[in-house]
Amino acid sequence: MAKRRGVGIAAVNYPTGMNLGGDPSQALIHSTTTGNFVISLASTDLGQGLKTVIAQIGAEVLGVPFENVMIDTADTDTGPHCMGTFASRATHRVGNAVIQAAEEARKVMLEVASDELEVSPDDLETDGEGNIRVKGSPERSINIIDLALAAHFKYGRTISGRGMFMKPKSDVDPETGKMDPDSTEAHACTVAEVEVDTETGEVTVLSLKSAYEIGCQVNPALVEGQIRGGSVMGMAHALYETTHPYYPRVDHLPTGFSDYPLPGPMELPEIESVVLEYPSSNGPYGVKGLGEMTANSPIPAIANAITDAIGVRITELPITPEKILRALEQLEAGEE
Repeated sequence: MAKRRGVGIAAVNYPTGMNLGGDPSQALIHSTTTGNFVISLASTDLGQGLKTVIAQIGAEVLGVPFENVMIDTADTDTGPHCMGTFASRATHRVGNAVIQAAEEARKVMLEVASDELEVSPDDLETDGEGNIRVKGSPERSINIIDLALAAHFKYGRTISGRGMFMKPKSDVDPETGKMDPDSTEAHACTVAEVEVDTETGEVTVLSLKSAYEIGCQVNPALVEGQIRGGSVMGMAHALYETTHPYYPRVDHLPTGFSDYPLPGPMELPEIESVVLEYPSSNGPYGVKGLGEMTANSPIPAIANAITDAIGVRITELPITPEKILRALEQLEAGEE
């Protein structure tokens, strides 16, 4: 009996969106009297940081500070339409819709500022700090708070905008099967290093090292968080998680988190990653979907590393100590 080490590699490409049905998302923006901007969505933040990224995109287009943008995800009864947070589509779809809405709101904002400063809207610019100023004459400016007050109480105007992003539905060619099922594709590759105890069947994941091509990073900190979280999720799927340990039999089903195995802090491997940026042609600022992909490539990489370590391939997940010991027994007995 011994502890054997193995290395495995896996690469994936992951689609953003599902265009066989059209897949639209809508956004609405309006300013308050205090110069803040509310972006209304029906798109759900699942914890991946959607609200933060969308606020960044809105602030960038409007030319106002990030702190001046609020995200209201409302609900499906009151919010503008969204197909849902799935297919790693949210930042791509919603971001594009927000850009459209923010551009429309910015146009109104500059029109009101042109009346206040008595110049053409084309002669105005934003400084990103909450001021609209005359190009070449920054001393001639108006703060967004004063502008919002003037819009509401002097001119009777609403600084608002609407946006909808939808890639047209792609029908399937009945003769060739040709289609355009997504908007863009991100890519990933993971190298896993494992150690397998051939006496107990226990697998220790020593490291997960990955490269991710994700278009463009709007928020690098959130990207890093998704990568680390996805790596652990992939590891858990490969080695721990199952609702039916003896499928199709129903023996020993987990009834709660006390008997549903997950990796804890002591099981976490070394996680390293690099991010490559090749902007998409149709994503907001070149964005591609990242979230789900981060949990994909670690799974086959770990499985391949186990095969490299013990010399036999296990084809059912999770790869438990029991399955490893049975595979080793069959290998020793000369069975396929």
